Amino acid sequence: MIRRMPWWLAGILMALLVLFTFSVFGANRPFGASTYVPYFAGILFDLSPEKYPYLKEVHFAGAWEGVMLLGALTGGFLTSVFVTKTFRLSIMPTGWKKYKNSSVISRLVWSFISGFFLIIGARLAGGCTSGHFLSGMAQTAISSMIFGGVVLLSLIITGKVFYKSEANDV
Repeated sequence: MIRRMPWWLAGILMALLVLFTFSVFGANRPFGASTYVPYFAGILFDLSPEKYPYLKEVHFAGAWEGVMLLGALTGGFLTSVFVTKTFRLSIMPTGWKKYKNSSVISRLVWSFISGFFLIIGARLAGGCTSGHFLSGMAQTAISSMIFGGVVLLSLIITGKVFYKSEANDV
């Protein structure tokens, strides 16, 4: 049974996906995900694009990214159920329980807070990690390389601060 995909195969498949999204046969646009959030918020709260001009900017991209995210969710579910047979529904990841605590409320609150900062940061940066890392790096965009450096630095600092209580046990 396949438990993990080899890194080189994942890299090749990711490159093919990026090429497909850039091609005229695919989406004919860069790969990304975070634009769907303001697009979906506009639908959810019935916001008028006339009153919120940003919704006009994300109309096409957000709709496409919604379809892409639904496909990623479905593909991940099917792979975990039928290929790796590792599917399980869990609110409390084992890593959270090991390094932080076993409180479900704490896990949900921190997930919301971190997700909020993640999407605000993605919108301020003009794209999320998938947009900058996959599409931006593939285009050798300087802004994406700066974004990648800042994300990696933030990851190291956040990891050191957030998991410091268990640093001696690892």
